[in-house]
Amino acid sequence: MAGGRAMEHWKKILAGLVAMAAGIVYATHSHAAAPAVKGQAPGYYRMMLGDFEVTALSDGVLELPATKILTNTTPERVDQLLKRAYLSDPVPTSVNAFLVNTGSKLVMIDAGTGVLFGPSLGKLMANLKAAGYQPEQVDEIYITHMHGDHVGGLVDGDKLAFPNAIVRADKREADYWLSQANLDAAPADMKDFFKGAMDSINPHVAAGKFKPFEGATELLPGISARPAYGHTRGHTVYMVQSKGQTMAVVGDIMHVASVQFPNPAVTITFDTDPKLAASARKKVFVEAARTGYWLAVAHLSFPGIGHIRSDGFGYVFYPVNYVIPK
Repeated sequence: MAGGRAMEHWKKILAGLVAMAAGIVYATHSHAAAPAVKGQAPGYYRMMLGDFEVTALSDGVLELPATKILTNTTPERVDQLLKRAYLSDPVPTSVNAFLVNTGSKLVMIDAGTGVLFGPSLGKLMANLKAAGYQPEQVDEIYITHMHGDHVGGLVDGDKLAFPNAIVRADKREADYWLSQANLDAAPADMKDFFKGAMDSINPHVAAGKFKPFEGATELLPGISARPAYGHTRGHTVYMVQSKGQTMAVVGDIMHVASVQFPNPAVTITFDTDPKLAASARKKVFVEAARTGYWLAVAHLSFPGIGHIRSDGFGYVFYPVNYVIPK
């Protein structure tokens, strides 16, 4: 009898183990069959700069054919540098904007693409809201230059996307891109650049909400404009300073980090004046490496913020360490 009960006991244990194993197999199979999500978390990153809160905003990613559009180099050298960074051509390239909350003003630097560049971009507004802000709260928008990936997000159809904001840019930039005569004289492959700028800026001109400045200008306490001409006629860097900390929001000073950090002399076909653009980049890089101030770059991999250090004839980039602002 005792032996029979023991046998029944072990049969029950064995049956339980078999059922458990079957459940594990089933659960594993079900998990593996789940579809891939294929998305990212909302694209914003927040940090403190002294008393200012800086929020990087992602507008999305475009693909740049680096071997075709980078100049003052060779396709072979570009390909070599991309491979060294574990990248291939075309290069997935971030489009970033930066929000600065000074405590009294909410300032956005650049405005993303809007609908000008297709479905992989135009995400700035959604990420602004995910970051806890509404477009009506933005007081001023500073434009580094008027290429479409920096101004397209200023409008939403026939409406101002940021209805209470004053838009500011260098007068040289406005005079060039908003000129009908320049549009008429431009080659066919450049006309859309002018049209994108006009469609984005002119509604603000009509509403009395566009206020250009000339050259080096203090725009607000702690935020000033600095000429960095070359990429475009009025390309501008914005210096943001609080409590002894400095961040330079540098727009299109550079485009392909893995190539232009090791060789800052490399230019791009979009540069209006390549020699002047390279000189402006050199000036920014030398100062940032010497002083250790932050760089915030439109086309560095999101969030596009970090420091640089000189390394021979080039530079090494150190991305911002992930922190939770206190």
